[in-house]
Order: sequence, then C-alpha cells, then structure tokens
Amino acid sequence: MNRKNLQVWLPLLFSITLIAGMFMGYKMRDGLPGKSFFYLQKQRPLQEIMDLIKSRYVDDVNMNDLSDTAIQAILSKLDPHSAFIPAEDLEKVNEDINGSFFGIGIEFNIIDDTLHVINVLKDGPSDKAGLKTGDKLLKAGDSTLSGKKVSTDRIRKMLRGALGSPVELTILRNNAIRKIEIARGMIPLNSVDAAYMLDAEIGYIRLNKFTSQTYREFMTSLESLKKQKMTKLVLDLRDNGGGVLDEAVEIADEFLEGDKLITYTEGKHVAKKEYRCRREGQFEKGELVILANEGTASASEILIGALQDWDRATIIGRRSFGKGLVQDQFNLSDNSALRLTIARYYTPVGRSIQRSYAKGGKAYYDEFYNRFSEGELTSADSIKNDTSRIYTTKAGKKIFGGGGITPDIFVAADTSRMSLALAKVFAKGLVNDFGYRYFLANPSIAQQYSSAQQFVRTFSLTESNWQLFEKMAVRDSVNVSALSASDKTFLVSSLKSSVARQLFRMEGYFEALNAEDNSIKKALELLHSK
Repeated sequence: MNRKNLQVWLPLLFSITLIAGMFMGYKMRDGLPGKSFFYLQKQRPLQEIMDLIKSRYVDDVNMNDLSDTAIQAILSKLDPHSAFIPAEDLEKVNEDINGSFFGIGIEFNIIDDTLHVINVLKDGPSDKAGLKTGDKLLKAGDSTLSGKKVSTDRIRKMLRGALGSPVELTILRNNAIRKIEIARGMIPLNSVDAAYMLDAEIGYIRLNKFTSQTYREFMTSLESLKKQKMTKLVLDLRDNGGGVLDEAVEIADEFLEGDKLITYTEGKHVAKKEYRCRREGQFEKGELVILANEGTASASEILIGALQDWDRATIIGRRSFGKGLVQDQFNLSDNSALRLTIARYYTPVGRSIQRSYAKGGKAYYDEFYNRFSEGELTSADSIKNDTSRIYTTKAGKKIFGGGGITPDIFVAADTSRMSLALAKVFAKGLVNDFGYRYFLANPSIAQQYSSAQQFVRTFSLTESNWQLFEKMAVRDSVNVSALSASDKTFLVSSLKSSVARQLFRMEGYFEALNAEDNSIKKALELLHSK
C-alpha cells in the first residue's frame, strides 16, 4: 500500500478500532456470563462486609485476624477435618509432614523459670558442639531464655532456623557461665518410637504418626527385628493420628501378597483411585497383631482396615477414631494454606469408616469424648457399631463401617489410670521432671545399664526415691501421699518409665511401660497360642 492509499484508509481504520474498543468496553461493563469477553464476577457480600469494616468501623481492627476468623467459620460448615492453616503455623504443619526440621537437636523443659536441657540428640548439632544434659540455657544470642515470660513457642523460634545458621548460647554448667556456638542442622521427627523383641520370636514396633519418612523408618526397624530371628510381630498404632496416606499404603504392601487392593479414594471432583500392592512384601506370612484404640485415626485406619479386610492381622484394643476423609493442601497467596477434604477413602471390601458429622463439629468430637462416659472404653458390649450395613471378609468374619475400625479382640481401658488425682500429677509434668532429676542426682546410672531390657528387668524405685517425688509434688501443690493404692502402683510404674526414657529415649520408655500393658499381654497370649 503506497503512501497516498494509506492516507485515504487511515481515518477508516481509526474509526473501526474506536468502535471495537467501545464495544468491548460495553461488554466488559455489562459483566454478564456468556455476554462479555472477560467475565468479572461481582464482589460477594463477604468481601463487601470486610471492606466496610475496614473503611467505616468505629475502632481499629486487625483485618488479617478477622479474615482468618471468617474463613474458619466457612470451613466449619463443611466437615470437621477441612482446615485453614495461617501462615505462622504452616511451617510447623509442614515439618510434621516432612518428618524433620532445622534446629540444634535438644529436648528441653522449663523448670523453676529456667530452661533445662533434658536430652541431647546423639550425633546432632548440640552433641557435636559439646552441650550436655543438665545444662541450663540462659541466652540465645542477646535474647534471654529464662524468666516467667519466656514461652515454649518463643524458645523454639529462637533455637530453630535455617540449615547451617549459627546460634550462640549462653549456658550455666556446674555454676559456671560459658558460651557455646552451634550450627543448626536437620533434626528428625521420628515416626518409630520403639522397635525391640518382646521375646525370642515376637517383635514389637510402635509408630506415632505417618510422615514422608515413616516407611523408611519402619523398614529399618523391620529388617533389624528380622535379623534378631523375629517370626511374629506386634505393630502398635495406638494414638497414631495418621498423616501421609502413601506411607501407610507402602507399609500395608509389606504385609499383603499379590496385587491386593489396599484402599481406594473417590470424591465428587476426584476420580476413583485405587492403591494396590506392587511388590513382594518383607512380612507377608508371619503372624501379625495390630494394637489400636480411640486415638488411632486416618492413615492408621487405612492400614488397619486393609489388614482386617484381608484377614491378614488380628486387631486388638478398642474402636478406632473413625476418620475416612482425604485432605489435599492448597497453598494460598499470603503463605497460608487450605487443607480441604476432597475425597473419602474406602477399605478393600468397600466400607467407609468415617463417622457421621451431620450434627456439626461439636457433636462430632463430643462423640469421641463420650465413649468413656457411655462405657465404650470399658465394655465391648457398649461399642456403637454402624449395623446399617455389615460386611464380610473372605474368611467369613463380620466387620462394620461408618464409625472406625472395631477390634477383633477387645481390651478395656485401665480406668485406674484416669483418676483426677493422677491427672493433676501428669498435668503438672511431675513424672517427666522426676526422670530428669533422678538422672542428675544419680549420674552413674548411665553406666549401670547397657540396655533398656536390662533396665526394665532389674531397676526398681526405692522408698527414698518415692520420698523425693513426694517433695517435688508438694512444691507444685500436689499431695501424692493421699493417692489410692492402685494410683500409686501405676504412678511408680510411670516414674520408672520416665527414668528409662531419660536413659534410652522413647524405646526405653515404651519398653518399661509395655511390661505392664494389658494390650501387650493379650497380644503375647494370642501369639503364643499360634
């Protein structure tokens, strides 16, 4: 097109462009679905209200807190397990999923307004830097770690940080103040509390949660027990609230043969997805017992449900929690997250074990707590099974859905451990404090016992030890001399477990505790009969 022709057509091109722009603007202003190039939804009343509060309310308001409250109110109308996670809490939640965090590797407790190092992780950052059990932490950098205003959460924030970042601690040891620098490292949040042999042929593994590291930890424990000639296994999932679904599926695969179905999930907007066995498991044939109780939930119930459906394990204990909903986590623009229920999961025979939440969140959680007052924790006849649909395993065993996994063998809760007097003792943290104080008063005890098994077999508290505990309790306004005989018996056992924990960590604690545990005794009785 030559210059003369361009001059002729240019006004017309401008006119067409102007008309097209006006048309698009009109359609965008119209804002009706299907009638515009870009559909901009009108602000909904919730956002309008938030804007009005921000611009017109009589007092200053923290809009972030108000927004979080509004989100929580919305989610409360869905189900009890959909949840909003504020940005400041997301890191902690992700740590639980990942099974680790960055820190200095100590356990601590605040005693008499002073931060005490209760335990030092072996080969962790603090251990390598020379920190010891019994040290008192006074400062982290320039921040004070002692005093009535110092909270556990604040201490954690000061001690945790980026991988490799240093923190200078001011400590008190043997009445001398010194400084020590520690480079933060990766600290595991172990899923396996304990793994040991109950006797010459029966192994025991306790899992406290399912993180992204649980299967790896479990396999390390399983292989160790097999090397010790284990032929039968007790898997303890009591009070395991669940976690990562895939990890539970991987563990189930170690017990089930072929390509058996483990679980499947399905939702309104999520297509059915099956999880099946994919390989030869490491414990497909040995006798297997699972321990469960009212705190056993979610991923734990997936594992238990699959093993019960396939007649692979005997479940001992009490009815599990009853959570059969699957959540997915969606990260939001302000670094918070939404954990939204997207599907239900089902056991291999097709049962959903999710309890009803039709009456709202309060009634949902009240049902859990009412199990004690209504006798379910002490009598198998009081278990509230959903009998609207009864399922049958291949071996002909009747099983139920809709309300958790009902055990094959019921073991009542020990109600002697639930007295108000004992509750006060544990609420004050006196039992854990005793183990620490006993260790400091008897430093040679670490050399006296080479294993938790030897400790459990030979250690016993003396009358003078009990008197020491009584003095500790009096300082916290607790009168343990008035305890009943059964309360005192249980408390003495707990104090022994506390000392075992101080010496041999969680494995020592559970090895001592399990020596008098009724569910363990029932499991041993069953396995010895086979």
